[in-house]
Formats: sequence, structure tokens, C-alpha cells
Amino acid sequence: MHAAIVLKNITKRFGETVAVENLNLVVPQGGLYGFIGPNGAGKTTAIRIILSILFADSGDFSVLGHHSALEAKSRIGYLPEERGVYRKMRVGAFLNYMARLKECRDADLDKRITSFLERVDLGGTTRKRCEELSKGMLQKVQLLAAVIHRPELLILDEPFSGLDPVSRRVFRDLVLEENRRGATVLFSTHVMPQAEEICQHIVMIHRGRKVMDEALATIRGQYDPRTIEFDPLDAGADVESIGHLNGVERLSRNDSGYEVLLADGSDPAEAMRRILDMVKPARLELARPRLEDIFIRLVSSGTDAVENENRLRADLSGPGDQEASA
Repeated sequence: MHAAIVLKNITKRFGETVAVENLNLVVPQGGLYGFIGPNGAGKTTAIRIILSILFADSGDFSVLGHHSALEAKSRIGYLPEERGVYRKMRVGAFLNYMARLKECRDADLDKRITSFLERVDLGGTTRKRCEELSKGMLQKVQLLAAVIHRPELLILDEPFSGLDPVSRRVFRDLVLEENRRGATVLFSTHVMPQAEEICQHIVMIHRGRKVMDEALATIRGQYDPRTIEFDPLDAGADVESIGHLNGVERLSRNDSGYEVLLADGSDPAEAMRRILDMVKPARLELARPRLEDIFIRLVSSGTDAVENENRLRADLSGPGDQEASA
């Protein structure tokens, strides 16, 4: 299978700041890749190099077999982090215009636009001006603008930012459908549960450097589960005592109950037996490793590990990417 994207030793600096350092990446045709990392990791910079918006200081790359994305621009769909539409244009005319910029001349283009709008709950907006739509509705229009010409490569930079749960589900289903159609998808986000929900392959990047490049199933098989999810049967039970068990690194409360984080090398089965002996559970189960926890284990080390972990978790839960200036 040919590669849709190939990056070889790509490096990009902005003054003294190294935004991307010696990045190597191969995305096969038809792949569904998550490009993940905290705010400021270098994801957006790498995407802009792939799209020939920025030029690397060193290294080589190809996109759909070309050494410049401009040579394959009609075959690429792109949803940038910075949103924007022609606000005075009517929705249908805007999507038609964007498709034709990509050299789409299909006879059924107008019908496809109407169909796509209906699928994302924007039926009846064809004649409305873009400025009449809400922010969430405009984000849907922008996603449609990225896929309306049936691209071979679809690049999405923080596509779910600011969307409500229903709209996120609509976006997810449309992205998955595009991948099933045959489109290669590169999905960039700092919100790692989104990547877990959608992607088949994960590329983690931190401070401009790649720290992981594996299939999601392989990642889950490589990392032992270290988190036990627990709900006490009795709301007044002495749950805090669980935090003092040997092998328990941290006990924390979440929206659905408690999370028991085990130290490296601890036996999850033994820990669960001890919890059962101490407190009767309404629910007790071993959680599969989360990408966020795996990422933090990879990049947080040394004497400042706890401080680094707290900072990284804050970055990974932030409202949006901060790479525009990096």
C-alpha cells in the first residue's frame, strides 16, 4: 500500500523555539491516524508543513506522491483550527464554491450539498447567509466544505473544539464515513479521549518530538492496566482507607465513583481482592489504559514528575491548541 503522507527528519524552528524536531512519519493510504499531544506540542506546525503552508528548515516529505501539497490540493480536504467562512455568502453557494475550488464539477454537486446539510441537521439552510448561523452550525458547514469534494486525504486540526456532544457525534460519524469511503484521515487533537474514540493509529508528539507511533490496539496491549474503577455499595463506607493499601499510588474521586491508580509492577487482581475485603462494591472493574495516562507516563519523569504530570494534565484538558504563535 502506498503512503498518503511521508515525513523524513522534518525540523522547524521559530527563532530559538524548536516547534518540530526531526519528525518522521508515514501515514498509509486509507489510514485513520490520531496526531495527539498537549497544547503547543507542534501538531499544528507539522500539519502546516504537510499542507505547504509553512516550509520546514530541514527534512523532506511527500503528500499523495507529491513533494508539495499544492500539486495535490484538489485531492485534499482541510479543516483548520482557525475557523472562517465567507459570512455574506449563502450556505449552499459557499459549499458549491469551495467544491469548485477543489476542481469538483460533479453534476450531482447541488444534490450532494443538500444531502450533506440534512445529515448534519442543517436542512433548510441552503439559502441562509453564513452570518445568520450560530458558531456550532458554522463549524458543521466548515467540515462539509472539507469533505464535499470527496478528498483522498482529510486533515482535521482540533475539529471538535467548542462543539456540543450532539454535534461531536455528528462530526465523528461523518469522519468515520469518509474513512470507510477510502479517505486517509489525519486527526489532530489535544483531547486524547476523542482520538481513542475515532482513530485506529496513534502518533503522540511532545515538545516537537514524536514519542509514540503505534496502532491503538498495540498500545493497549503493551501497557498493563493500572487503574481500577470502584463504586462503594454503601455511600458511607471508609473508601479513603483503600488509598493506603500497598501498591496503590493514588485514590481519586470522579463523576461516577472512584479511581484507584496502581503503582508500576502492582498486581491488579491482588489489588481488587484487597479492595473487596475492605469495602463492598457496587462496581469494581479494571479500566483499560487511557491514552492520556500512557502519554504522561512516557514524558513525565525525574524529580519533577508530579509537577510535570499536573501541568500536562492541565494542558491536555485546555480549551484549544496554542500553536499559532509557535
